[in-house]
Amino acid sequence: MTTFLELAAARYSVRSFSPKPVEPEKLTQILEAARLAPTACNNQPQRIKVITGDDGLAKADECTPCRFNAPVVLLVCYDKNVCWTHPTNSDFASGEVDASIATTHLMMAAEDLGLGSCWVMKFDRAKASEAFALPENIVPVAMLPIGYRADDATPSGFHSRRVALEKILL
Repeated sequence: MTTFLELAAARYSVRSFSPKPVEPEKLTQILEAARLAPTACNNQPQRIKVITGDDGLAKADECTPCRFNAPVVLLVCYDKNVCWTHPTNSDFASGEVDASIATTHLMMAAEDLGLGSCWVMKFDRAKASEAFALPENIVPVAMLPIGYRADDATPSGFHSRRVALEKILL
C-alpha cells in the first residue's frame, strides 16, 4: 500500500492528457474526497462544477489555455454565503482556503486512482462564472483538469526541486 508521503511525492501537474474517458465511479470517488475535505467550522462551502462533453470542454477552453486536452475539468468554487467569516473582521473569510483544501484532496484522490491532474489558476474567473452560469454567491478558485496521463506526460523540471525542510520552518 502506498503511503501518503509516497503519493504526495509521486503526484505532479499533468500537462498532457490521454483522450481516454474517466470512469464515472472514479470521478465519484474523487468528488467524495472533496466532500470530506476539512473546512472552517465544517461549513463546507466548496462547490464543484463537473465539466465534461464537447460543449462544456469548449467553454472551459474559452476560459483557460490550460486544459491540456483533459476529458474532465473540475471548476472548484466556494459559496461566499456559506463560508466561515471571522467575527471581528468580515474581510477575513475562509472560502478560498476551504476551496483550496478541497482542490488538494481532489488532486491526491485522482493520483491515488491512477489519474493525473493540474491545478490551474490561469483562467478568467469572470468568463468562467458567465460561461457556466454560476450564481453571484459562487466564487471560482481553480480549474482542475483530470484524466489519464498521455504517453508523453512528464513532470516539469521544477517538480522535484524542493527547499530543505529547515527553510520552511520559522
